[in-house]
Amino acid sequence: MTRYTFPLIAALGAVIGAGAVWSYDRFASPGGPDQARIERVVHDYVLSHPEIIPQAMQKLQDQQSGQAVAANRRDIETPFGSAWAGNPKGDVTLVEYFDYNCGYCRASLPMIADLIKRDPKLRVVYRDLPILSDESRVAARASLLAAQQGKFQAFHDALYAGGPVSDASIQAAAAKAGVSLSGLQSPLITAEIAKNMQTAVKLGMNGTPSWVVGDRILSGALPIEEIEKAIQAARAR
Repeated sequence: MTRYTFPLIAALGAVIGAGAVWSYDRFASPGGPDQARIERVVHDYVLSHPEIIPQAMQKLQDQQSGQAVAANRRDIETPFGSAWAGNPKGDVTLVEYFDYNCGYCRASLPMIADLIKRDPKLRVVYRDLPILSDESRVAARASLLAAQQGKFQAFHDALYAGGPVSDASIQAAAAKAGVSLSGLQSPLITAEIAKNMQTAVKLGMNGTPSWVVGDRILSGALPIEEIEKAIQAARAR
């Protein structure tokens, strides 16, 4: 017996619909004589069907993630200024938490563009999560200024196309997008970055890119098929 026994039994029950688990909930008391028997039933089933372990743990993780997303949905899905793309009234929102110094975020740009082309009902929201360097934080502030000025996408694409993030590349991207960089220390921008950081912690994010779609949280540079699968699952709810 470990501290994971009861959560795992519950998760396995959700996956396999084991009658033993139902019996456990109804008849057995923790530490009672039925507990060992029911745990043996589950134990033997798991040994015979080990493939259900990742399914059960994924289901448990999705349940926990869904609760965290639901509690913070407004902060997750409400864009800052023009930091969004796709259909403004889309029936599903895909949120990317990104850092301008993240190579995987850069590599995900074509995938996001393809998603928007392939799915006219999709809305994409971009959230600055500058966790990799001091330059990332300056870039995030400039990005949010661009969003306030209605020029987020132009700045976003120009900065990623400009190579490694530096003061020079930020200035060049701003000039190309027509963004004024006065107001980098705006309290609204400081508050937005702090909110994104706090929300990322609540959601258990530990890197970029991180994605939220529906009630699911995904991590890393993912193939378009995996993101589309999550979008369809959210749409089916």
